[in-house]
Amino acid sequence: MNAFKILMVDDATTNLQILRETLAGSGYKLLSAKGGPSALSIATRAQPDLILLDILMPGMDGYDVCRRLKADEATRHIPLIFLTALDDATDEAKGLAMGAVDYITKPIHPDLVRARVQTHLELKQHRDRLEQMVQANVREVRLTQAVMIESLATLAEYRDPETGGHIKRTQNFVKLLAMHLRAHPRFRAALDEETIELLYRSAPLHDIGKVGVRDHILLKAGRLDDAEFEQMKRHTLLGEEALQRTEQKLGRSTFLRLAREIAGSHQEKWDGSGYPRGLRGDAIPLSGRLMAVADVYDALISKRIYKPPLPHEKAVAIIRAGRGVHFDPDMTDAFIELEAVFRNIALTYADFEEERETLAAGRGAAPARGGVDRVLLVEDNEISLEIMKNQLAAMGFAVDTAASGRQALRNYRNTRYDLILTDIEMPDMDGFALVQAIRRLETGNGRRTPILAITAADFKLTADAAAALGFDGHMLKPLDVERLTARLKSFYRC
Repeated sequence: MNAFKILMVDDATTNLQILRETLAGSGYKLLSAKGGPSALSIATRAQPDLILLDILMPGMDGYDVCRRLKADEATRHIPLIFLTALDDATDEAKGLAMGAVDYITKPIHPDLVRARVQTHLELKQHRDRLEQMVQANVREVRLTQAVMIESLATLAEYRDPETGGHIKRTQNFVKLLAMHLRAHPRFRAALDEETIELLYRSAPLHDIGKVGVRDHILLKAGRLDDAEFEQMKRHTLLGEEALQRTEQKLGRSTFLRLAREIAGSHQEKWDGSGYPRGLRGDAIPLSGRLMAVADVYDALISKRIYKPPLPHEKAVAIIRAGRGVHFDPDMTDAFIELEAVFRNIALTYADFEEERETLAAGRGAAPARGGVDRVLLVEDNEISLEIMKNQLAAMGFAVDTAASGRQALRNYRNTRYDLILTDIEMPDMDGFALVQAIRRLETGNGRRTPILAITAADFKLTADAAAALGFDGHMLKPLDVERLTARLKSFYRC
């Protein structure tokens, strides 16, 4: 096991030396800082296991340091002990109220300090192990859920073998639409981050009911007659019933509820002419309305045994014509805004070369890459990460990904990148800390990697503010390909 790291903060060299002698021989890695700004920098960079902090320091006192540490996602979890000459009970209460785990007055008693340090390091170790266990359990539940979805969806796929990429494409289409619409007044309350992730995980089960459709209907190369179509339409109810039975056995589950809604309502139409129940407007579950757009676009641009793939432009025109008839008007508008990203996703997960050729036709020349080959994409949200990775891959980039600033920094140290795109709000190390760490590493080596901040639509960052923080600009997500291409041209003068 690695030695515990302890950061000692005091403006007096003598006090730091006393602490060092007190803790020497205990196997700890001791770091020291002689003021608040230095302490904040070291804490962010080194991530110590414990901080011993003086209060009475010039400039930035210990209270201010504590306040800033606890306000920063990257350092708020680090236990902090105040070591100070202030011995009034109100001072101790203030320190503990700010988030300190302990308060020791000077002059220090070495045995007491060693005992308190050991106690709080052991407590931190127990907390870390508990958190790891919780995270492991969450991962196991999600993995079990994902395996169940994949297994059930694969059953339907076996019955309809020409749609291998259909599940992956529609899954990504749904989450793309949901992400875009989460800022819309009509959908803001319903489309929180957890719900979007559940929609993404539930979407593959939309056609599970096809398991119950006879082969001569499901695999028919020609047009279905009326009787056959009535049998095909039953797949919505079959899927809904199967998932409802599972839901009843497992108890209340948001995940299964969404899967059931999608299976039973994705063939409904906004004007009430769909099936199986002829629901109209907002009576159609939100999940079903999202899947309707995704499913129809995918059906249009996909090759089937009974039809060739349609060009992307034709598919877009058909969906636009269905605004307020087949599709929720606001979802149609969102699709139109995102149609280029839909095409990128479809290209990424195309089943046949014929589909790729048809999708690529009419797109024009691929965007200029500006001398950029390898890109590092940093994003902690799985949904955003996959969508943007699809966009960048469709542009021809080699894309590495990282789910945190700390992981991105490790990637940066091991690989040379032509461009870095990073989210701002991330646990462990946010985008601001990441860009500052990279710029420090670049100091003196003559290397400067373009770094763009990427964030949600409500993020506001001026060009001057971005430059002052070390960024070369900022973009909203999902990425605007044309705007990104223009940025690359400005970086590399191509």
